[in-house]
Amino acid sequence: MTAKRIARKIGIVSAPVLLAGALLAQNPGGGGGGGQQPSMPSPQQQQPSTMGAPGAAPATAQNFGDQAFVTKAMEGGMAEVELGKLAADKSQSEDVKQFAQKMVNDHSQMGDKWFKPVAQQIGVSEPKGPSKKDKKLIEKLQGLSGQQFDTEYIQAMVKDHKEDLKEFQSESEAAQDPNVKQIATQGTKVISQHLQMIEQIAQNHNVAIDGKSKEVSSNQ
Repeated sequence: MTAKRIARKIGIVSAPVLLAGALLAQNPGGGGGGGQQPSMPSPQQQQPSTMGAPGAAPATAQNFGDQAFVTKAMEGGMAEVELGKLAADKSQSEDVKQFAQKMVNDHSQMGDKWFKPVAQQIGVSEPKGPSKKDKKLIEKLQGLSGQQFDTEYIQAMVKDHKEDLKEFQSESEAAQDPNVKQIATQGTKVISQHLQMIEQIAQNHNVAIDGKSKEVSSNQ
């Protein structure tokens, strides 16, 4: 009789344990939002794994490069928006105006929907504005007009987007934080598209870029 009672108790206890195990197998720890990739990253899904980690010091050291990238990218995006607004207002060329407006739209969206949420997640404060270097460029362009303005703006955009493309590509490979890696990868595609557009505009306006346009004009 004692053996039978023990067997019954074991059976009663094991049933809930097996049921709990089955439920855990169906929902193993809530592993994030499936395989779908939204058009905009959703950094909040990854927040517990980075911000709540017990090894805070190693995580901060690992993500230092990510933080620097996000800060610089946000400053650059702010500069693109200000320069875009300036060009949309001052340029006398329709293709330059259209490109400038695209810069305003794209970089505003990237800043608001990509970089700000990720910056908050990894502990980066939002910059107050463009970098000192970009502020000087904005001031310089404010004093120009006509074709001179278009030439300087086009050259600045080609240079900036070439530099940005290298930085985004590098970060897409080296990023430690998965959300930073995602926006760097997506940003690479956007920056590459912008660069192709402005290089075509430079060619249309015969604006010298790395000496290429000068060579073309000298052969004509």
